[in-house]
Amino acid sequence: MAKDRSDLDLDRELADLPPELRWREWMRRIEAVLFASASPVPREDLARVVGQGATVDLLVEDLAADLEGRAFEIAPVAGGWMFRTRAAYAPAIRAAADVGDQLLDLSEFDIAVLAAVAYHQPITRDGLKDIFGKEISRELIGRLHARGLIGTGPRSPRRGAPYTFVTTEQLLVAFGLDSLRDLPDREQLVDAGVVGEAPQVDFG
Repeated sequence: MAKDRSDLDLDRELADLPPELRWREWMRRIEAVLFASASPVPREDLARVVGQGATVDLLVEDLAADLEGRAFEIAPVAGGWMFRTRAAYAPAIRAAADVGDQLLDLSEFDIAVLAAVAYHQPITRDGLKDIFGKEISRELIGRLHARGLIGTGPRSPRRGAPYTFVTTEQLLVAFGLDSLRDLPDREQLVDAGVVGEAPQVDFG
């Protein structure tokens, strides 16, 4: 109810402003929303702060151009947009600020398991064992789950109905991906030894 009320209080159309100033004000509103949000903001939410004649994608595009040369950028992540620091400034941030809690601190094998889940989901621990040729510990699965990178999927139709695992939106955010389609080509990962050449796993 409060949300509906705030919508009524917001002048989306800004009809009293000339077109150029109206467009810039819409850009600033989108900037403010993205700045205030810790997670990706979808198109439909951004559309709530601009006029009906405005195109969110074009506003975001213009705002991104406006930010050229700045230390941060607008990135398409998980079906929406969010602010992130440009990669070139990561060393400066690490040198000046305590960002230890924000680091994923994943081993190469952790990332390999994440990749296997991403390409074979939903998949069980037995399915992961088939891919890597060894047992995947509950501790590793728990670590990835605690970081919000994987979640619990549907139970497998196999005997005992074991749990399956799937990737989450947090994985997309952590790796700066708009969707799973942005993952590297699976053949490239096979060549790099990150994902095994296993046949499609039937729920593990």
